[in-house]
Amino acid sequence: MNLRLTWVQPEDLLGHELRQAAEDGRDARAVAARWTEAGGPPAPESAGASGTPRPGLRALAEELMDALAALPSPLSAAEPTSLPGIRALTAPRTTPPPAHPTGQTPAAEDADEPASRAAPPSSHPTGQTPTAADGDTALRDRLHAAWLGRAAGCLLGKPVEKLPLHAVRALARATGNWPLSTWYTARGVPPELLAAHPWNRRSASTSLAENIDGMPEDDDLNYPLLNLLLLRRHGRGFTTADVARLWLDELPAGRTFTAERVAYRNLLDGIEPPLTALRRNPFREWIGAQIRADVHGWTRPGDPAAAAEQAYRDAALTHTANGVYGAMFVAATLATAATGTADVHRSLAGGLAVIPPRSRLARAVRRGIALARDTRDFDAVVDRLHTELGGYHWVHAVPNAALLAAALTHADGDFTRSIGAAVSGGWDTDSNGATAGSVAGLLAGHPDRIPEHWTTPLKNRLATSVPSFDGIGFDTLAELTHLEAVRP
Repeated sequence: MNLRLTWVQPEDLLGHELRQAAEDGRDARAVAARWTEAGGPPAPESAGASGTPRPGLRALAEELMDALAALPSPLSAAEPTSLPGIRALTAPRTTPPPAHPTGQTPAAEDADEPASRAAPPSSHPTGQTPTAADGDTALRDRLHAAWLGRAAGCLLGKPVEKLPLHAVRALARATGNWPLSTWYTARGVPPELLAAHPWNRRSASTSLAENIDGMPEDDDLNYPLLNLLLLRRHGRGFTTADVARLWLDELPAGRTFTAERVAYRNLLDGIEPPLTALRRNPFREWIGAQIRADVHGWTRPGDPAAAAEQAYRDAALTHTANGVYGAMFVAATLATAATGTADVHRSLAGGLAVIPPRSRLARAVRRGIALARDTRDFDAVVDRLHTELGGYHWVHAVPNAALLAAALTHADGDFTRSIGAAVSGGWDTDSNGATAGSVAGLLAGHPDRIPEHWTTPLKNRLATSVPSFDGIGFDTLAELTHLEAVRP
């Protein structure tokens, strides 16, 4: 029997690295020719391992991955990974951008135009900028809603994760649930449609309307738990090495995927951060760091720059460039929304302000926002994004960040529309639903303002393999997160 361990077999990783090279402009033609001549397969389309073991190609794959890593990228100046390099490209403007006539923050239409720098969050009614200690109960309620929102959005997307866009749509339309406004269900779906587009096999038994019984385990919730534990142990001054040690102590290796699994393997091989993100890691610009960023934003209300800096130290363990920017963007967006005084458009502008404006991720986010502002039909927005960004892998940070920004913009703060639009756009459905729910939950401001059909099935119970958190309630998580948000 062969154990096909996903996301780490060199012969499966090489195809992904060739794709990454094409995306960041490295000339990999000679490497690609050697791989093809040796009979090397392309990257697996959706799974973490190819169907047929090819151990005879392993040594060549390792050699070629190292050769690819040595090739320079022409995008490095616009897409640095170092924090000083990022900060050099995101220096704040001295005056805030003008307000958009519709009340929304404008998105740069020209891909070469820097994203608008976010002004500070809207003034508090007293004329002062709110702090974490200002309105403790209100902040705790917002955090409670954010935890619930993240869980609900994730759970909505779980059964259709990995399915193509047409299947995401067909399964919902078959039950009259389009635009998405409630959970997916198998009830009423024609058998031939279920046979053609089977639900995600790991999630179908826990994430359909007929079987939801609390929030099941998911990596999109495991990582916020880990980062809450990180802040409780090490405070806001944690290091990337602290993140690594916490993972080795508390995170089962089998609960990691893509870049996180490669970095975990690198740690066990004795490689230290930040090299853990670089060594034979073709997933370093995928969505993994972005799904870990929420707690950094939640605990830094009103300080998006500090939230982004925390997210950077976390992301640097596993990701580079656009993979890091996704985490910083989400953390800063959430930190802006967590004040309770900024709308979704100002929150997204806060996220854009902390990432390099000419990076692929920033351009994609601006594109998603612009399309959502100008197009009434969200399905048409999604179709355009899939046409323009469909060359990326479905787990890559760039297309998913664009879809997330488009969904949040189009929903204009409405909770159901936010998570429904994020999931209905395909790609990484559970991750996008989770982040959209986190933002929309903060904007709702209180658990009671999230429709009950999203929160009641969660039963205030979260399953996880992160020690000491299994079965914990979202109200308790809000209390613990609040303690970190108001910590001096």
